[in-house]
Amino acid sequence: MTDISTFDDSREGEFGDYVALLKPRVMSLVVFTALVGLAVAPVHVHPLLAFISILFIALGGGASGALNMWYDADIDTVMRRTKGRPIPAGKIAGGEALGLGLALSGISVMMLGLASNWFAGLFLAFTIFFYAVVYTMWLKRSTPQNIVIGGAAGAFPPMIGWAVATGGISLESVMMFVLIFMWTPPHFWALALFMNDDYTKAGVPMLPVTHGRRSTRKHILVYTILLAPLALGLGLTSIGGPTYMAVALVLNAMFLRGAWAIWKRDEAQSEADGYKVEKRFFRFSLAYLFLHFTALLLEAGLGHWGLGGW
Repeated sequence: MTDISTFDDSREGEFGDYVALLKPRVMSLVVFTALVGLAVAPVHVHPLLAFISILFIALGGGASGALNMWYDADIDTVMRRTKGRPIPAGKIAGGEALGLGLALSGISVMMLGLASNWFAGLFLAFTIFFYAVVYTMWLKRSTPQNIVIGGAAGAFPPMIGWAVATGGISLESVMMFVLIFMWTPPHFWALALFMNDDYTKAGVPMLPVTHGRRSTRKHILVYTILLAPLALGLGLTSIGGPTYMAVALVLNAMFLRGAWAIWKRDEAQSEADGYKVEKRFFRFSLAYLFLHFTALLLEAGLGHWGLGGW
């Protein structure tokens, strides 16, 4: 739970501090995947309405980030990766972060509902609740499956984008969700392998902390093997096509190769080279997701000109 004892009340938070509170890097992923979900949907949305809808989805993502930082300030203070965040660094008070998160939550949900449809607005509300309450307040500190179940929050944005256009859910939007949902565990477990000391100090039950690095390596390989056919399966839906399939084949072959390399290594090798293989896999996992969704955009663009699809 948040601890505001480090807050320096003699200093006012700067604009950049409040931006950081919204987790802009995470928000960029939310915006991009939601935009793709909207763009590949079979219903045309006016560009201005699309822009407004994505803006409020982004605000909802920022609201989730602020609520997460408010609640997690105590463990953020302990971890090297997060101790520079606005609240543990004493730049913004915990109460300010909570107020901002709640305000942005209400604004984003109401305005998305009014701008597009209430199904999309309520879907955004559920996503914020899932990330802030189900993941941050419950799963993160209680189970090593935190990132598996909690990863659903990061997988909802393309479904919300699709709902903005169509007012509902379909196989295509569910498959986009599944792609992100199955990608999330190997992505974060690779990070946890070389940040294990931080999670141990903070008392966060990430898989390497509770089951050891050897078990985590096996889990990364298993999830990557399960992910590959699901990623390719998305290419067989109405929003897929040969361009997406070609990109997916290459990316999943490379991802599997990286997971296999992680599985083969022991801790002595990893510690000797500073976890280079694990860090490389983590960085590639970001490109993996971005390129899959970029390929979906390309398919949509080619389809517009009568050149895409099967």
